[in-house]
Amino acid sequence: QVQLVESGGGFVVTGGSLRLSCVASDRTERGGTMGWFRQAPGKEREFVAGSRARDSPFYADSVKGRFTLTRDNAKNTMYLQMNRLKPDDTAVYYCAATSRNLIASTIGSPAAYAYWGQGTQVTISN
Repeated sequence: QVQLVESGGGFVVTGGSLRLSCVASDRTERGGTMGWFRQAPGKEREFVAGSRARDSPFYADSVKGRFTLTRDNAKNTMYLQMNRLKPDDTAVYYCAATSRNLIASTIGSPAAYAYWGQGTQVTISN
């Protein structure tokens, strides 16, 4: 069982930045796919960014050019650098992982991920 622990959420004003971290308890993630999802109140969980091992990240259109996903395999850690934040980015952000190297068409599907973190709240004010 892989455990994922997110951190780094908080409260910032529009235009600010935050960096989220996700630490995996198991080396399994090194060969698999990891991703970030978010869920705002009353909305479905949506894909933010994802990365297969040794591959360039994929991003949702809404965050392209503002968010950057990186992975530090030596530390079993994934990061999400979020810049130029907007109120629409307000949500609980979740880290997800699977040992599978997902095909591109499924990276954005929550159902494709076996492991989830507890979530971290990100709030952006006007």
